[in-house]
Amino acid sequence: MFILFKREEQLVPIKAWLGGKEDLEETCLQQALNLANLPFAFRHIALMPDTHSGYGMPIGGVLASSEVIIPNAVGVDIGCGMGFVHTNVPAKQLREVKTSQGTLAQNLVGQIMRDIPQGFDHHKVPQKSEFLDQYPVQKLYHYGRGKLPAIDEAYRQLGTLGGGNHFIELQEDDQGYLGIMVHTGSRNVGFKVANYFNRLAKDLNARMKSDVPPAFDLAYLPLETKEAQGYLEWMDFALEFARHNRKKIMGRVQEIVRQGLARYAGIKEVEFSKEVNAHHNYAALEHHFGQDVWVHRKGAIRARQGELGIIPGAMGSYSFIVEGLGNPESFCSASHGAGRVMGRKEAVRTYGVEEVLADFKKKDVVLGKRQKRDTAEEYYKAYKDIEDVMEKQVDLVKPVLRVKTVAVVKG
Repeated sequence: MFILFKREEQLVPIKAWLGGKEDLEETCLQQALNLANLPFAFRHIALMPDTHSGYGMPIGGVLASSEVIIPNAVGVDIGCGMGFVHTNVPAKQLREVKTSQGTLAQNLVGQIMRDIPQGFDHHKVPQKSEFLDQYPVQKLYHYGRGKLPAIDEAYRQLGTLGGGNHFIELQEDDQGYLGIMVHTGSRNVGFKVANYFNRLAKDLNARMKSDVPPAFDLAYLPLETKEAQGYLEWMDFALEFARHNRKKIMGRVQEIVRQGLARYAGIKEVEFSKEVNAHHNYAALEHHFGQDVWVHRKGAIRARQGELGIIPGAMGSYSFIVEGLGNPESFCSASHGAGRVMGRKEAVRTYGVEEVLADFKKKDVVLGKRQKRDTAEEYYKAYKDIEDVMEKQVDLVKPVLRVKTVAVVKG
């Protein structure tokens, strides 16, 4: 970790879990400096080793404040996060067992793609959900203009994967056992909430004649305002929706795996353990350095002492289940992944589909994806080396399980 602090240029220091300033891309560094000059930034800004530029705030950034909430410091995919379960089943069964659709891994991928909508697809019929049935959405904040998510829309989006870097993976740990990992968030529900309240924040800051330059793209809502309380209400809803979305997907994948193993491999009993379901795009009221503050984590996981978390690598590589060390200097946070070294469009321009598919074939990884033309968006070469990222945060988390991709479904 290094500290960047020039008193004549910053209000608070930047603490970055990287080798040095040269590891920060120019845009990411500028965004971090913008954060460090917010008049309500508390103590310091923390940058995780996977950090790279985002909208307004760097991905892999952590900002705390006792005065405001910043929609763009959470991001447009509120509640985006990871789910994981471990099993007692040897992962080699997925490669060695044959079915009429190919290997068991290929069979399971096909069934997952049929049962779980990906990309912009939603369920054709509303999904059963006790969570949505009971959530008092009608009592949440409503403010005259704009459009917040409709509850009937949420029923159709629950249990859907989305696109971009979201995925469902079947994985193998270093001892050869099978794991299941899910990466997705709040879908269009969180997207609408984020954009709605970011627009409100911009309007409010203009009326307040805020000292924060609009170019920072960090419009804020003072906590005492009804708009801030409204955002927090809707953010909580989006967070719970994201958590239940991952839970519903995970439950369906577990059932697909259980049925496939029973039918084709003769394995009737599957034990699931080490269950984790956690966000990496959110804000939460926490106590740090003697003060209650709203910690904004945009592409960062919470890593309190003994708390389990998930740090995925690029598809086709390794991912880690970790235990937090509760480091106060990072506001008890850690990286949420490997971190991009190039944007999605640049990755597609740089790497051909054939190269990516050849890499998967070499690694014996099964890919499930309807449209292959943008496969290079998530190619491992478009990301930092996950092993290097892990080395840079040995004071934030310790690995408890390392898993590699056996099969992956992408939106």
